[in-house]
Amino acid sequence: MSVSSARGTVSPITLVLLATVLLIQLPVSSASESNETCNAYVKPCSGGLVFPLWQPVSNLSVGDKIARGAVYFLGMVYMFLGVSIVADRFMSAIEVITSKEKEVIVRKPDGTTTTVNIKIWNETVSNLTLMALGSSAPEILLSVIEICINNFQAGDLGPSTIVGSAAFNLFIITAICVYCIPEGENRTIKHLHVFFLTATWSIIAYLWLYFILSVSSVGVVHIWEAIVTLLFFPATVITAYIADKKLFPYAFLSKKYRSSRHKGMVVSSEGDHELADGKANHHDEVVFKGVSEESDIKEIKEFEEHRKEYMDILRELRKKNPNADMKTLEEMAEYEAINRGPKSRAFYRIQATRKLTGGGNVVKKSKIERKASLDDVKIEVKDDSTTRVYFDPGHYTVMENVGTFYLTVTREGGDLNKTLYVDYKSEDGTANAGSDYENAEGTVVFYPMETHKQFPITILDDDIFEEDEHFYVRLSNLRTGDSQGMFDSNNSGAGEVKLIPPFVATVMILDDDHPGIFHFEEKEMNVPEAIGEVEIKVVRSSGARGTVRVPYHTTDGSAKKGRDFDTTDTEVIFHNDETEKAILLKIFDDEEYEKNETFQIHLDEPLIVRRGSENDDDEIEPSREGRRESEAQQEEEHLSEMAKPRLGDIKTLCVHIQESYEFKNVVDKLLKKANVSLVVGTSSWREQFIEAITVSADKDSGDEDDEEDEKLPSCMDYVMHFLTLFWKVIFACVPPTDYLGGWACFTVSIIMIGVLTLFIQDLATEFGCTVGLKNSITAISVVALGTSVPDTFASKVAAVNDRYADSSIGNVTGSNAVNVFLGIGLAWTIAAIYHAVQGNSFEVDPGSLALSVTVFCIEAVLCCTVIVVRRKFGGELGGPFKLRIVTVVFFVFLWLFYIIMSALVAYCVIPSI
Repeated sequence: MSVSSARGTVSPITLVLLATVLLIQLPVSSASESNETCNAYVKPCSGGLVFPLWQPVSNLSVGDKIARGAVYFLGMVYMFLGVSIVADRFMSAIEVITSKEKEVIVRKPDGTTTTVNIKIWNETVSNLTLMALGSSAPEILLSVIEICINNFQAGDLGPSTIVGSAAFNLFIITAICVYCIPEGENRTIKHLHVFFLTATWSIIAYLWLYFILSVSSVGVVHIWEAIVTLLFFPATVITAYIADKKLFPYAFLSKKYRSSRHKGMVVSSEGDHELADGKANHHDEVVFKGVSEESDIKEIKEFEEHRKEYMDILRELRKKNPNADMKTLEEMAEYEAINRGPKSRAFYRIQATRKLTGGGNVVKKSKIERKASLDDVKIEVKDDSTTRVYFDPGHYTVMENVGTFYLTVTREGGDLNKTLYVDYKSEDGTANAGSDYENAEGTVVFYPMETHKQFPITILDDDIFEEDEHFYVRLSNLRTGDSQGMFDSNNSGAGEVKLIPPFVATVMILDDDHPGIFHFEEKEMNVPEAIGEVEIKVVRSSGARGTVRVPYHTTDGSAKKGRDFDTTDTEVIFHNDETEKAILLKIFDDEEYEKNETFQIHLDEPLIVRRGSENDDDEIEPSREGRRESEAQQEEEHLSEMAKPRLGDIKTLCVHIQESYEFKNVVDKLLKKANVSLVVGTSSWREQFIEAITVSADKDSGDEDDEEDEKLPSCMDYVMHFLTLFWKVIFACVPPTDYLGGWACFTVSIIMIGVLTLFIQDLATEFGCTVGLKNSITAISVVALGTSVPDTFASKVAAVNDRYADSSIGNVTGSNAVNVFLGIGLAWTIAAIYHAVQGNSFEVDPGSLALSVTVFCIEAVLCCTVIVVRRKFGGELGGPFKLRIVTVVFFVFLWLFYIIMSALVAYCVIPSI
């Protein structure tokens, strides 16, 4: 069970052997001397830097000690809540900082270019630097502050908290994540090589601590040892970056990049892991302008994967909500994309903290606030004091044989209790009164509460073929009467009524004596590829008499029939009096983000199937197979050449299959909006204070309830909200994340965490001396547990909601390494330099720390080995119920064994090493 050396990591078995060898070579004299000087007594309370000594300190009863211990303990819990809330702001700043993007121009195989946005911060680097600093800030600052306030003398609280927190994170958090996966599911670590590398560094970190405390210089930390400890931090980041980017030894492997079937997406492979000989296959290569092959290709691939996922989300929502407009779909898709999209460790930490303190679900809350934003409020103001009169509709198209039909006049607004009069009169266009229609003139009377009135128009039919004609009907002389219908001669209400467009109606008369002229409406047509099916209109003008068959055919352009589109028929049939028919086309969606392919549809010569209506006595026209030729010849003699059905000017339509611009724009918006930083970030102090005083329900993002039926906050939500209200209001004063790109919030938040850590240091020390616990035991139990609670909830949420285990347990090992290299390395470097300047040595009593480190190293290797073995059974997290129970019991046992062994050494029950 080892990791290939080609991946540049160390086998867990090797680490076990290394730890065993170190234990065998322990100096016996060191152990015996340590046992002789071991002191099981707890130092008396002496007061802290912030909190004064609680007098009296002697002759306290058991009850007094319990009461004081409870006060100190509750004080620590309240401070831990404050740290969690300010860490919420700190994590929001980190999320905003690491979400910055840059544009990369990608040249596709056909020579065209497209622009994609990729994150500036590498995910692995951000996890090991800012993210790890955010989750480990209390432990790191505690170690530094303890050194500074103790006159640069080593203390037990800071280092022991770091080791204890590492043990809790690795054993307990991993156990919880293994157990909480839904039944039948599992989670795997996506970046396994990065996990192994950070796991290796975390174990090396604690082995290095043991080495400098008990082997290199027993009880003394030299400057070079402290500086090397600190320099291990950038070494960890650099090697993890190399492993993530596969820069070595992958640079010696041949790389093949090809376009996938989705345009714009890139698929890479390492060939057959053969050494590159300069003959790599470069067909279908995708070229990246200004981008090195190794640095950004992974991010570009992830960008395209996210874009395709957002396209799938939008298509899925369109199928479920066919009647929703694009604006509504965009909002739904944005919410769904944020829920489904990748999330960082910072997001889950923020989510856990806000749920714990009554802040509700981050994504859901932002959705509710966005729905109420002023940008989405639409106010339409109508003037209801004026009565408006108009034709509704304003355009009528009728057949010549329609006879009599009715025009509709509508009034709206104003006082509907009045009687309204309006005159109408027909006016000639190309159609003439008396020959094409009967002249119409009169008055329409709206009685009280009437809003619609009609009047008749009669069309005159003839047997003469002629072009389509039109005429007009105009409204005029609008006047009012009283409620009794009496005409108001003074027309005092004229200012309260008016004619509005359309007050002139256009009537189009279609000649029905000609079979018709057949044509398309436009020469070109754009069709979105996501439409599925499209109807292309064929228009019949200048007559609609008889049944006519219009054949059509398609010719391929860049779009190919059967691949990009297909037809459902080869002809359209116009029945008598029908003026429009549709050609139905199927458009195949091949999920291309950018597309512009063409083909053409051609109308062929129309053929008469039957003259007149089906009730007429006209005989059926001959088909292509041939009918009674004598009758056809007699009929043709009665028809003029102009009376034959024929094609119009637009008989060829060029169809452009393109990506839906509306669809594409929404996907582009999702790529920008479905950014977690927009959810957790803030833009103003007003927004932060409103958020601070608002209590929301602890509702999971996966709930499928209707948005209108929001869950009300529970009793516990209110309790936690009011318990933490003081901290929420105080830390709402931190600069919003939009200021200075998040760095202002980052800086102020870490200062606030440092202040609270100072309070925790005092309270933890006073708690331990009051109840009889040594600082080292208080650190690995109470303090380590308090600093790890938000991470526990965050990992649980990440384990359930994420597709991979990286955000839940993959970052634990990296965070543990950062704790040592930054927390202990920085503190000891400061102290070692100070003592060197003073001419002294910086002394650190190994005490229980050396044994704690040794036990943790061995158990950490066992834990990592179990995680790797579980991968063979489906995944690191979840899996069969019996297997997960065994894993959980084993991990909890490792943590308890670590606590017990550390306590036995601290109280001199067993010798230290």
